[in-house]
Amino acid sequence: MITFHINSSNPTIVFVGDSMTEYLGNFDELKGYLKNYYPKRKFLLLNYGFSSTNILSVQDRLEKMSSHSGRIFQAINDIPFDLILIESFGHNPLSDHPLEEGLKLQRDALDKIVSTILQKHPKSTILFVTTIAPNKERYAEGVINLTTGERSKWAEERMSYIKNHIDFAKSHNIPLINIYEKSLDQNGTGSLDYINSNDFIHPSPTGIYFISEEIAKFLYNNKFF
Repeated sequence: MITFHINSSNPTIVFVGDSMTEYLGNFDELKGYLKNYYPKRKFLLLNYGFSSTNILSVQDRLEKMSSHSGRIFQAINDIPFDLILIESFGHNPLSDHPLEEGLKLQRDALDKIVSTILQKHPKSTILFVTTIAPNKERYAEGVINLTTGERSKWAEERMSYIKNHIDFAKSHNIPLINIYEKSLDQNGTGSLDYINSNDFIHPSPTGIYFISEEIAKFLYNNKFF
């Protein structure tokens, strides 16, 4: 189902996610790593990371023009892209639903997203990516007033959605950049090295470099280009 090798000399890559993807900005760090691996290629990297959005918002992003942070974004399906990265949206879980129901909604949404992309872009490649793991002890510290127990539950709920994203990729033979697992510390929680100390949610500068390096390294090691 998934194409692995992309022949374009100037590939277009679309990144779809929430604020965890938005934090990658103009991809300066990723462009640097890609240049090391592919010195003769010129990449067009498009950031469709919209803060405070969940997986259910992606379908509209694919099919319709979007507005975010004062900018207008073309419908993704109207872009002749070579590769699309779908981030886990785990930090924006479907918390208004019971966990199992929310996880099912996530899987159903991913089914529709993948089907929509493949119908319009049969020669393009879909790649799933997970972002840095939340830290159970300090998640959203300084931003949201939570007890220690609540903070841990919030982190664990987000981990459940990220793991569900991983399981979907594996069961549907979709290549996966598993940054989540690589960002766990020895205690099985998100390493604080990769987490912004201002909100304990988003990636730190170290985290942005880490995410960027993992993406570039995965593309190169798996011969996507």
